[in-house]
Amino acid sequence: MKVKVGTCGFQKSRRLHFSNLDVVEVQQTFYDPPSQETLARWKGDAPPDFEFTVKAWMLITHRYNRMLWRKLRRQIPGDPEDYGNFKLNRKTLWALEETLKSAKALDAKILVFQTPQSFKPTEENLSNVINFLKETSLNNYKIVWEPRGEWWNKQDLLKKVHDNVNIYIAGDVLRGRIPRFEQELLYTRLHGLGGKGEVNYKYKYSNEDLKKLKDIVYGYQSKASYVMFNNVYAYDDATRFRRIVTKLRD
Repeated sequence: MKVKVGTCGFQKSRRLHFSNLDVVEVQQTFYDPPSQETLARWKGDAPPDFEFTVKAWMLITHRYNRMLWRKLRRQIPGDPEDYGNFKLNRKTLWALEETLKSAKALDAKILVFQTPQSFKPTEENLSNVINFLKETSLNNYKIVWEPRGEWWNKQDLLKKVHDNVNIYIAGDVLRGRIPRFEQELLYTRLHGLGGKGEVNYKYKYSNEDLKKLKDIVYGYQSKASYVMFNNVYAYDDATRFRRIVTKLRD
């Protein structure tokens, strides 16, 4: 099984990430996609075997939120209520096209969609996810979706999405967010461990945590796994875990 280790976003210099990790999930594309020139420079600076994955623009997945929209550098056309929740309309399709431009500039093969806890496991939202991904026919990409909140108590709905549109369900496997069905690709985003299974971005993973993570990842039986750290100590924890993976490769 191929295991790639990286971070959600550049936490250190790009040079360090390129030298010591396998992959980075670009976070700027979630808030407001960078210019094509910026992305081309990142791609040009990276080694040939370094991989970028792209987090889809929040306008596709998140309903209007004043704090999030403050991060936008450009004027967004139309009514803010037209965006988010995987609605299928001209506004969200435009946001998808902007995301795809970023993916093309980085030669990314994986697109990551993340929905907030407010995106509940309702029939309407389930239909939105399936219809959006079916109609947009993103066949040239591997599509990853990380649902937050109550979806993880609805494994039957997650499997229904996976089976209907052939996407991969992502979660924080150390917090028990792991699909209980087979997938060819395991993509885990690790947000730190808090009490009662909550997120704690300030958490630093212990050696025991990383050993447990190794056992989960290698026990899942996928063809490929992406282990993406998204905590305050992401770079340090990712490099430590990559050393574990490298020893197993050898």
